[in-house]
Amino acid sequence: MSKHDDYKNIRERKGAFFTPRQWVELSQKYIGDVLGEDWQDEYVIWDCAAGTGNLLAGLTNKYNIWASTLDKADVDVMKDRIKNGANLLADHVFQFDFLNDDFSKLPKDLQSIINNEKRRQKLIIYINPPYAEAGNKKTIVGTGVNKAKVSASKVFDSFKGMVGNATLELSAQFVLRIYRDIPDSKLALFSKATYITSSNFNKFREYFRAEYKKGFVCKANTFDNVKGDFPIGFFIWDLSIKKDFTFIKTDVYLANKEEIFKQSKRKTFFPAKKGKLSIDWLRKVFDEEHERIAYLRLHRNDIQNKRAVFITSKPSESDFIKHEAVSITKNNLIEMAIYCAIRQVIGASWLNDKDNFQYPNIKWETDLEFQNDCLVHVLFDNNIQSKYGVNHWIPFTEEEVNARSNFESHFMKSFIGGKIIPNGYSDLFFDSTKKHKPLRFSSEAKAVFKAGKKLWQYYHAQPSANVNASLYDIREFFQGRDVASDGRSGKMNTKSGDDTYTALIGDLRSALKILAEKIQPKVYEYGFLLE
Repeated sequence: MSKHDDYKNIRERKGAFFTPRQWVELSQKYIGDVLGEDWQDEYVIWDCAAGTGNLLAGLTNKYNIWASTLDKADVDVMKDRIKNGANLLADHVFQFDFLNDDFSKLPKDLQSIINNEKRRQKLIIYINPPYAEAGNKKTIVGTGVNKAKVSASKVFDSFKGMVGNATLELSAQFVLRIYRDIPDSKLALFSKATYITSSNFNKFREYFRAEYKKGFVCKANTFDNVKGDFPIGFFIWDLSIKKDFTFIKTDVYLANKEEIFKQSKRKTFFPAKKGKLSIDWLRKVFDEEHERIAYLRLHRNDIQNKRAVFITSKPSESDFIKHEAVSITKNNLIEMAIYCAIRQVIGASWLNDKDNFQYPNIKWETDLEFQNDCLVHVLFDNNIQSKYGVNHWIPFTEEEVNARSNFESHFMKSFIGGKIIPNGYSDLFFDSTKKHKPLRFSSEAKAVFKAGKKLWQYYHAQPSANVNASLYDIREFFQGRDVASDGRSGKMNTKSGDDTYTALIGDLRSALKILAEKIQPKVYEYGFLLE
């Protein structure tokens, strides 16, 4: 095995990952598509986060290549590679802390390029910077410490008051210094799409104004030692052109060990703009004045956090502290159901996990079937538990499920029957003569009701059934919980020993899946998600 092969086995070093050869070659092709086939002779390339230099493999003009890295050990590796035939100049490889060192420490020839406005226009900053982040679940809530050496840099100190939390990402710190201190250059970088889409980067995008030229995305786990299921993109920017962007279109590639496959469908990334997100739409119907029937648990605005959004009887203390629990009342039930349903019915994938839910257009307002489909979806997919208070979420009458006594609440059945008038929604539930106007359901929603009714009936046939049981209670009854080592009950089991229940809950989930598939196109049609 050659020394070059040995270098490939070096693992994570300060949040940096090796760029696979297939993506290196493709990225250089994309640069050529933007800058022309003679770009390697016409432009100077500087990789200021070079690591062991594998991003520079395949470049042909060593006199136009510069490589710097934080660690002297990596400099030694690159110089050893030069001795073994790597197409680099030893004098163009040097140790440099890009986030802290002054440019006066750069080699004189490179300084002369950076300090000359005209020559900077022929400079390409070509990098795969570290992806380390200072923030994690503990630091977000103030109980932990930042990852070492992420926030501790001069670039962080310079920008922390200007671009918000964007400085918590090392890759963003690299981009910020490049944009500020090497203006008019070309930036060609591998990175996550966070700085393009995340609401935490709104101030960053106000500062970073450049023209996007071209790019592609691939799976993160194709990079060495990266386990996340998210896109890593290669993006080419012209920093000499100051321009806001409303979206970024990229090509999409999949890969195996031998080859890459370009997908026919391109990926579009949309930035999360303040005041233009689905949560901004939902805030208009927040209601803390009327009787609460449950809480909607909120958490961020992207697809990857879908499991953290649900309807519950009792949020946690931290949910209240972080303002991530809002009241559901008769006046906002439809909107809350829509918001929860659209978050649940769109599956997260490696490509869409950072997509943000947007402020919708007005078309949803007249689509009563869509509204009712969403209501039915959350009626049979929620975390309501009767032990935390009155269960207002039973969608049946006592007679329909053969209950042994009266329910404590008939709210949901009355709401469905048009007997409860949400303030401002009388036209939806009553006609001009004020006769009751029950909600009308699609065939897919009716199938969910049918499957749900059979499950409730089977549960109420059990001798120890709780008359006010919710769907969560029914699942817990049949599935049980595991027991921790200290004797306390743990997580709900995923399976049940009752074959009849297993078949019934399976039928309900199948019906819900069909209903979800019916809702999905409307999520895009009404602008909750953009394509």
